[in-house]
Amino acid sequence: GGGFYHKQKYLPAPARLPEVLHWSMWKSYTTWLSGLALFTLIYLLQPTVYLIDPAVAALSSSQAVLLALAFPLLGWLIYDGLCRWVGFNDRLLGALIGLAVLALAYAATHCFAGRAAFLLVGAVLGTLMTANVFFLIIPGQRRMVGAIRRGELPNPLDGERGKQRSVHNTYFTLPVVFAMLSNHFASSYAHSDNWVLLVLLMAAAALIRQFFVVWHSGDRAWGLLLASTGLLLAAFWWLAPKVASVPKDAALTAVELASIAQFGRAPTTAAILPIFKARCALCHSAQPKLMAAAPKGAMFDQVEQIEARAVLIYQQVAVLKVMPPGNLSGLTEPERAAIERWYLAR
Repeated sequence: GGGFYHKQKYLPAPARLPEVLHWSMWKSYTTWLSGLALFTLIYLLQPTVYLIDPAVAALSSSQAVLLALAFPLLGWLIYDGLCRWVGFNDRLLGALIGLAVLALAYAATHCFAGRAAFLLVGAVLGTLMTANVFFLIIPGQRRMVGAIRRGELPNPLDGERGKQRSVHNTYFTLPVVFAMLSNHFASSYAHSDNWVLLVLLMAAAALIRQFFVVWHSGDRAWGLLLASTGLLLAAFWWLAPKVASVPKDAALTAVELASIAQFGRAPTTAAILPIFKARCALCHSAQPKLMAAAPKGAMFDQVEQIEARAVLIYQQVAVLKVMPPGNLSGLTEPERAAIERWYLAR
């Protein structure tokens, strides 16, 4: 602030280079490296907690870790191969990349826990962005700078390739941001059709980005905004809770019958307290075994503590079914059903 700035783009290059050049690359590299470090710390070093969901795929810890590491590598090889094969036919390339992202979302959500799958899809796209900078954009720019300093005409192909990958990075940005934030929205990654929701939300994010790209060029493509809004509304409608009728005794499932036989039709808090001590006390206790302190200070050692967080327990255990993480403590379906009936009978 406090001054005037002039920004100008030169194609393919200026006649004379400035004495000082600023290279915009380290923000991309450090973002990717820090993301890899966090993903390794939280997901790869303790795969049974957040990475593996036995209800999704029966993976061992080593299989899950190797598969998670393979996703970004295979993603880059497929994406880069498509770019080199299709060339500058951007419409065809865009359609193929969109199909590849759809396949990626489906594969991830059918291999890993939903929480990890959403994050991994974002990690793959983030890897593509950083790899574009590292392998294409910066090397091409260095070759162009070297040619100018030697008094030669830069190869325009370097600029065209860098431009193409930069455009791709532009559209990847908002989908990656959503994937990084998705851990805060369990209703999305815990949904039975989570891969469809992920594709819808990422497509909406890409269209929003395109709207602003066109806006900054001087056009007003309101159709893009309407299309993205339509996708978001469709996703929100899909996420909305559905009213379910209470089954009669004759229609009760085997799980419900087993749950009623063990805990009663409308169990009291005291009746389900053993469930919490057996399945939740590993983390949610005054003296947890898996961590230094109970997450969010939520402890379920006493009846009063459970009743104070009844709504949150119902949402996480019965509705979203994201707790325990990776069902590490082996919470059974009859026990989950008992917690649901306990809450609804309060």
